[in-house]
Amino acid sequence: MSVLLKKPLFEGISQKELVIQLESKKKCGEKLPTWFQTPTIYYPPKLHIEQTSSEQTAGYKASLIQGKKLLDLTGGFGVDSYFFSFQFEAIFHCEMNTDLSQIADHNFMVLDRKNITCIPSDGLDFLKTTEHTFDWIFVDPSRRNDKKGKVFLLEDCLPNLPKHLPLLFEKASRILIKTSPLLDIKQGIQELKFVKEIHVVAVQNEVKELLYILEQGYAEEVRIKTVNLFQDQQDCFDFDLQDEQRINVQLGIPKNYLYEPNAAILKSGGFKSIGKSFEVGKLHQHSHLYTSENRLNFPGRAFKIVEVLPYSKNGMKSLSNSKANVSTRNFPLSVSELRKKHKIKDGGETYLFFTTDKDNKRIVIVSQKCN
Repeated sequence: MSVLLKKPLFEGISQKELVIQLESKKKCGEKLPTWFQTPTIYYPPKLHIEQTSSEQTAGYKASLIQGKKLLDLTGGFGVDSYFFSFQFEAIFHCEMNTDLSQIADHNFMVLDRKNITCIPSDGLDFLKTTEHTFDWIFVDPSRRNDKKGKVFLLEDCLPNLPKHLPLLFEKASRILIKTSPLLDIKQGIQELKFVKEIHVVAVQNEVKELLYILEQGYAEEVRIKTVNLFQDQQDCFDFDLQDEQRINVQLGIPKNYLYEPNAAILKSGGFKSIGKSFEVGKLHQHSHLYTSENRLNFPGRAFKIVEVLPYSKNGMKSLSNSKANVSTRNFPLSVSELRKKHKIKDGGETYLFFTTDKDNKRIVIVSQKCN
């Protein structure tokens, strides 16, 4: 029977409130194990859990900065503030939703983080009146707008960062901004000022967030840092955005090994830089697949090439009615269209890459995944 339909189990607690606690705690199992495993934690509605950082990404953010005082302008459930509290002497957590602010305050006490001050107020209003200055301000703007729904420009988020940057820089010389992975990196640079670094953060090859580090007065090249987080390791690759634009692409024919960059690198747009850094040939300017004679420790998936077939009626004869994992890069047909057309079932040990080579010819690379 649904919990909602049962008689109240605890005095003074409605069944609806109990359901919220059960559903939200369940959401924290893998995402927020510290909260999940700590007794007397109080949970907000599950939407707030879905919108918050995971412990992995919050821990990564906290590793980037340190100092005496940090203002979390859009505090939310408080996961980022919690991790920042180990790097700073004092954290100011602003949250305009008074219920959520009280929940975060309660949980910080339960988690023994006594250096976090919760302020149930709009962060911008607090900034306008406070006498404090900060080493860092952290902002995670809301990516929903009442009029536009989901948005992809910073000026359409809440708060409007491009508009309010002068206020933020009055109170801190360094700002850390978390944005949706859907945001275009170059568009973000255009909307902001003094961008020093951009971190593209993926967890197990799924991009979760973009981090912009702003430093007042900074006018040099923007450094792009990509990281793919796993339980026990990090795959990192860094490059300068301006260098990426200057590098000449080194194209090459498929050799013994094929490489597909991880999701963070693909999002970063560092396609020339990764090729130059690892001295690998790129199959085509727009294919984003790379090849080498010898096996390399490449940040992404690696495959041993079995054979390369032309994408033609004769070339596809040996693959029809087969079983394989199918990927496309710079190819006119989708994976589902190729499966249907050539009767290729999903799964197995074979990996097929339908792509375009440096001579603009359609090819199929038959490969086996490297361990």
